[in-house]
Amino acid sequence: MRQTKRLLLTGLGRVVGAGGAVGALALAAAILSGCTVGPNYARPEIEAPASWRIDYEQAAGVANLRWWEQFGDPALNQLIDESLRANRDLLAAAARVDQFIGALSTTQAQFYPQIGYGADASRNRSSRVAQPPIAPGGDAYYSLYQATLGAQWQIDLFGRVRRQSEAAQAQVFASEQGRRGVILTVVSSMAASYVGLRALDRQLDIARAAAENYAKTFRLFELRFKGGVVSRVELAQVESQYEQALAAIPSLEQRIAAQENLISVLRGRNPGPVPRGKTIDELVVPVIPTDLPSTLLERRPDILQAEQNLVAVNANIGVARSLYYPTLSLTGVLGTASTAFGDLLSAPATLGTLAAGVAGPIFSFGLIEGQVRSAEAAQREALAFYQQTILAALRETNDALVGSAKTRDAAAAQARRVAALRDYARLSRLKFDNGYADYIEVLYAENELFSAELAAVTSQADRFTQLVNVYRAFGGGWIDEAGKVAPTPQLAAASEPPR
Repeated sequence: MRQTKRLLLTGLGRVVGAGGAVGALALAAAILSGCTVGPNYARPEIEAPASWRIDYEQAAGVANLRWWEQFGDPALNQLIDESLRANRDLLAAAARVDQFIGALSTTQAQFYPQIGYGADASRNRSSRVAQPPIAPGGDAYYSLYQATLGAQWQIDLFGRVRRQSEAAQAQVFASEQGRRGVILTVVSSMAASYVGLRALDRQLDIARAAAENYAKTFRLFELRFKGGVVSRVELAQVESQYEQALAAIPSLEQRIAAQENLISVLRGRNPGPVPRGKTIDELVVPVIPTDLPSTLLERRPDILQAEQNLVAVNANIGVARSLYYPTLSLTGVLGTASTAFGDLLSAPATLGTLAAGVAGPIFSFGLIEGQVRSAEAAQREALAFYQQTILAALRETNDALVGSAKTRDAAAAQARRVAALRDYARLSRLKFDNGYADYIEVLYAENELFSAELAAVTSQADRFTQLVNVYRAFGGGWIDEAGKVAPTPQLAAASEPPR
């Protein structure tokens, strides 16, 4: 960049002669010794806990792998790949990154002179009574032809453009972390939604099987009632049991349709049916990743995004403070002008200008001071948000780990309860068939079993969902693996942020 400055000043200096070139180069040497105002960014000190509240006996550091493949369901893998390719939120996130890259390119262009050209031709009439007067008999009409090549350059004397570029670069990095955050959300939402769908499918199967079983019992009791074996009360009890199972079916079907619509939108498609793979009972339980809390600071997209936003607003303080200092601009024009088009390229038609201008504030009556205070307040706000984001990430991870452990225990307890109620229902019906119990006992046992089976499926789904939440909370290299499938912005203008 310094070489570019010297070449430009040398070229413009030739227009005004050797003395002007020496003065321009001397001025450039003074300019290049300028400083950058404003605070340099330093990562805030963060106190992270040494360990989590839950320790697993068997854990694996798999946070960098495509963890959803551990479920062992090809249908889920396909759905996630489709969502990564076509999800509209991901497409929008990639476009936002490109917007900030464009803004960065615009900002960095201020480091260099802006060179342009111009040409015009005009037909003019001079006043006969103005100064200088037209000679008697002279022609008041004349043509004028001009062609110019000009350059304008505002020297970054006190680092205003450098701070603007620093802020724009940080915004590019922040938007990229925002895109990674969308990838995290899309993958985890798809996995959790698919688990929820398979849980609803299983509950619908349970409801339909129960309704079919109760229908057989109801038909049998109708025959017994006609034969005078059972009373109208017992028939009504069986009928209510049958209708209760039937009533559960439409509600589950409605929830399944809504879940399919949600998954379709995540896939970037119109609402419609969703392909299935393994049942919820066949899904494999993923292993738990094991990492120190401090690793969250290095890979969670929301934390990295918050830090880059802090970098940007910190740089904006320097941009605001630079307004206190003068600005220096260089302007150069090299061209030709002639009243005859044929003489436009001749030596006498040559013209040139080299100018330097300095401008700065004297009394702004709080205009600049207000901008500095606003930038400093924005930095304090971003710092508090960054710290709060870290605390929220640590809480979310602890919640997910505790939740995965407790839902595992709850699912196991629900499974044992279903097994016990299944024996209870079998024995109650056996007692009824042998005349040792009223049907009310059978009704109670089977209703309890029906509710417990539905609750067991919900508890099983909660366990899988909490495991998904663990991976969502940890972040990790798997986001970059998923990002290879997702829409990517053109990041040629940006490099990786410093660690």
